[in-house]
Amino acid sequence: MNHLFLHCRAGFEKECAAEIQDLATAVGVYGYPKTREGRGYVIYVTHEPEGALELVGLISFREMIFARQWFVTQAPLADLPATNRVEPLLALAQALPTARSLVAETPDTNEGKELSTLAKKLTAPFSSALKKAGCVVEDSPWQLHLVLISGQCAYLGISPVNNRAAWPMGIPRLRQPRDAPSRATLKLEEAWHHFVPAYEWDSRLAGGQRAVDLGAAPGGWTWQLVRLGMFVDAVDNGPMAESLMESGQVTHYREDGFGYEPKKRADWLVCDIADKPARVANLISEWVCRGWCREAVFNLKLPMKQRYAEVCKLRERMLADFEAAGIDAHLAFKQLYHDREEVTGHVQRL
Repeated sequence: MNHLFLHCRAGFEKECAAEIQDLATAVGVYGYPKTREGRGYVIYVTHEPEGALELVGLISFREMIFARQWFVTQAPLADLPATNRVEPLLALAQALPTARSLVAETPDTNEGKELSTLAKKLTAPFSSALKKAGCVVEDSPWQLHLVLISGQCAYLGISPVNNRAAWPMGIPRLRQPRDAPSRATLKLEEAWHHFVPAYEWDSRLAGGQRAVDLGAAPGGWTWQLVRLGMFVDAVDNGPMAESLMESGQVTHYREDGFGYEPKKRADWLVCDIADKPARVANLISEWVCRGWCREAVFNLKLPMKQRYAEVCKLRERMLADFEAAGIDAHLAFKQLYHDREEVTGHVQRL
């Protein structure tokens, strides 16, 4: 169990590899990443035989930025017979800890999507074989993962139920609302699913709260706030969707988001301004340090190179700003499924 499989966004393999290398080294588990651009996943191979198993016990998955999902595995099965894939997979599963259930996955690439039909076809017979062999136990702390790399190659492994992404491949199943002004609305919805535990939604995302949306037009993120019953200051020189203005919950300020100052403290600040990441990070730090918001969700548009290094640098800068202001706050970043060349940040004043 010395291989760690990490799903990521295609094109961000280097960032995912650099991050797991840093995190593994920090907890004293040494190894090396194997990856290739565009494949949609990274393999981290540890020097110790059980090193990958150690990693999922020492690293908090929720704190990782570029990994969508992970699981502990071994070298791949590379010669699966087309006529009977279940038998060799079952033999490997019997050497693993019992798991709650099987999740069949593929890399999130065009090639991976072509394998999705095969993955679905394998799920039922393999799950049945696992159950008959006693490999599936309802209250197991492990989840079993099968990732098809091709029709003949697959990885099989386990992830801890309490330290992984909630969705297969780390991809949430969210539907685009018909009446939302833009597809960007799903970024904010996914951010809440990731950063705010479901049992805290009633208190932290409650109707009647005040919110500010910087760079709001045409209103994709404002739509999410209005849907929850919040009252929103939408700040943007561009026009807002008429349906949002008719809600009676939105006040539109035709200003630059970088110059706007709120008249009252907001429960939520959201910001999806397309600008240099350092400038946006400074803006969020100012809002938090001046006590203008309780929580914030924001996007940082990443440069073409040194993307992981840029996020780390801005995270340290923001934490230094909070410390200098005497503010206790939790700061986290995640490249969400609905993000592209960006990461989403979240700050909560404690």
